[in-house]
Amino acid sequence: MHAADAFGDLDLDAVTAASRRVTGYPEGLADAAQAFPPGPWCYTGAIENHPDLIDRIAALRPLAGNSGDSLRQVRDPFALARRLRAAGLLYPETFTTPEDIPADGSFLRKPIASAGGRGISVWRQPVGFDSEAGKSVGHVWQRRIAGLPMAAVFGLSGGEQRLLGLSQQLIGEPSCRATEFAYCGSVQSPLKLVREEVLDQCTRLGSTLATECGLAGIVAVDMVLDARFGLTVIEVNPRPSSSMELVERTTGESMLATHLAAFGWPSPRPPNRHPSASDVWSKAVLFAAVSLTVDERLLDGLLKLSAGWTAADGWPAIADIPRSGERVRAGGPLLTVFASADTPHASRERLEQRLAALKTVTG
Repeated sequence: MHAADAFGDLDLDAVTAASRRVTGYPEGLADAAQAFPPGPWCYTGAIENHPDLIDRIAALRPLAGNSGDSLRQVRDPFALARRLRAAGLLYPETFTTPEDIPADGSFLRKPIASAGGRGISVWRQPVGFDSEAGKSVGHVWQRRIAGLPMAAVFGLSGGEQRLLGLSQQLIGEPSCRATEFAYCGSVQSPLKLVREEVLDQCTRLGSTLATECGLAGIVAVDMVLDARFGLTVIEVNPRPSSSMELVERTTGESMLATHLAAFGWPSPRPPNRHPSASDVWSKAVLFAAVSLTVDERLLDGLLKLSAGWTAADGWPAIADIPRSGERVRAGGPLLTVFASADTPHASRERLEQRLAALKTVTG
């Protein structure tokens, strides 16, 4: 397997035959695709915001993923809202202009091409704001939904759906040094503990994505769970996502193999990791407190912590490890850390302990 991304982290080399760090993201991915050996390709990250690029690369090599046409449908908030509401599912009120929208913090201004919560702000209309002039083709105004941020991971194939996992999303957590709306991790919600009405809504959601939206493969959905156990869909990410890692660690099922199989590409399955039914996994993204350059001392400290935790967990405990000499800006993602325990609460506690230990190394 070959991989290309914008970071070129150290641990990517360990799981690929070769990796390539691209410049000029996202267009540089097309150059990387041409340099790799023949074979199918799939995308992750926020590349769904660039359907034209996906179609261009798909013209050069087989795409094991959802096409540009499919992406344009589910990334259009109004087209998505129509399909979801027809299935009896909830989607927030959304507008293309702030005209007549209250400026009391009940609405958010969001980029349509969003990723990880970047660019989202609470809408508080400035004095003298011209609503007509304030229209933006790149943004929408969306009602803010109160509740618990969640994510669902589906496996879709041939119009059929399978709910693979649910997790609570960590958003704007101070322990991660994350900004207000930034995604910074997930805590698994074991399906056996999830209420039946929530699972029913997930089933209808997965079926809608598979049949009405024509999606396939691993698909993730950001949602909010309210006090009455109603799910409001916030965003569909029609590709493998960060929360799928928690599913893989619990079940031992290769999410990549499942994704490729949905598009007719068999994949060698990795060795069984001996998953435990009692494991509840969590993960967190730690952001840099100040701008720093990764040196050998810092890298050695990270690798020592990772080795000890990995031996205890049976899975890599730290991911997205920057290379020595890498410059990380203040507020930029530094690394990802994982933890597991018997319950979501205990898993979250262990995750916080590991974050604290990492801060003693990274500053």
